[in-house]
Amino acid sequence: MTLTDLPAPAKLNLFLHITGRREDGYHLLQSVFMLIDWADRLHMERRPNGQLSREDLSSPLPADDLILRAARALQTASGTPWGAHIAIDKQLPAQAGMGGGSSDAATTLLALNRLWELDWPLERLLPLGLALGADVPFFLRGHNAWVEGIGERIQPISLPAGQFAVVKPDQGLETALIFRDPALERDCKTATMEDFAASPIGFGHNVLQPVAQRMCPAVTDALQWLMSQGLSPRMTGSGSAVFAPCPADWVMKALPAGWQGRVCSNLNHHPLAGWASGTSYR
Repeated sequence: MTLTDLPAPAKLNLFLHITGRREDGYHLLQSVFMLIDWADRLHMERRPNGQLSREDLSSPLPADDLILRAARALQTASGTPWGAHIAIDKQLPAQAGMGGGSSDAATTLLALNRLWELDWPLERLLPLGLALGADVPFFLRGHNAWVEGIGERIQPISLPAGQFAVVKPDQGLETALIFRDPALERDCKTATMEDFAASPIGFGHNVLQPVAQRMCPAVTDALQWLMSQGLSPRMTGSGSAVFAPCPADWVMKALPAGWQGRVCSNLNHHPLAGWASGTSYR
């Protein structure tokens, strides 16, 4: 049994605020996560011997990445005798703030749940996803969302259809370094969904961006490159990718050497919506 051409879409943070910090050091966030149509592609074949393997069809991944960790977590939790060979065509840039690894993990959980005929509901997959990373539950739930807490409070939200220029410069960023920086703004005023709804595109700001620009000058270069083309960009997540809303007929000019970018449309829901039983995405 095989499953092919399984999408793992990226996300953009339309804004990202930090409203405080818990006693255990975790930051309290507010953000809107938006799915876009730039995606990795996974292909899976069920194996009878319980072994798990991964094949990189494009960019090489670390030996023990989130795909294999997600597969092992579901295999162990379910007690299934099945294994799988997973091939991935990696299209999303790494260290970009676009959630590529988390999206790969979510697609792996959703696909193996079907490939291994487990029929687990979303409620059983979500704890596995959260243990893998804070963004994985968002991709499992499969809907654009208002996100709060440390990323565990997720409320579906409707967003207008739009087009976005997304650019990832050649340098990447380590998320942990940004969150440890003493200059990081950690006292944003608490926003509401009503505040956001009044101006969904252009609301708020990304508090990680000033720190990221200081650590990684390429973020500033990418922002300036989009501004030079008449757009109003900001960074997504912890960077280093930046994005900007753009007109429907906007065409991205030649990127500087080593950069990645494309014009993306947002998605109303995840392409694998409904793959976990008992879920409602739309």
